Amino acid sequence: MSTAAERLAALGLTLPPVATPVASYVPAVRAGNYVYTSGQLPLADGKLQATGKVGDSVSPEDAAGLARLCALNALAAAAGAAGGLDAITRVVKVTGFVASAPGFTGQAQVINGASQFLIEVLGEAGRHARSAVGMAVLPLDAPVEVEMMVEVSADVSPIAEDSPAEPA
Repeated sequence: MSTAAERLAALGLTLPPVATPVASYVPAVRAGNYVYTSGQLPLADGKLQATGKVGDSVSPEDAAGLARLCALNALAAAAGAAGGLDAITRVVKVTGFVASAPGFTGQAQVINGASQFLIEVLGEAGRHARSAVGMAVLPLDAPVEVEMMVEVSADVSPIAEDSPAEPA
């Protein structure tokens, strides 16, 4: 049986550095055996990968790929607070926000990009409860944002306070 880290590598991916917050918050907080991430945008190498509304300037298919990227960033934030990717024992809840053009109703299909990615990486432990919410606008005019709550191993200590899960 392969680990989450091995499955991520098999997809040709690595966890990116935890994104620097754009306001007064931390990327993730551990409370007991749970980690709660802040909303993660579709950032790669520190750059927002798209802007605009889904159903207008961003296609639903492209938005699903952006939701996948948000989930990767959320995994990085959660792993930073949990003590590593393999310390995550299951995804409990995902909330996805979709900046939607008027009349767009495909939010669930957009956030499937994140959900399917989490199942690819974590297997059955990636199956989760979820909300997919349409919004008028998101921070930085991002088309999608994803946050999640994960359960972590009780026997893994959280990373020290100066970890990448905390802002510098």
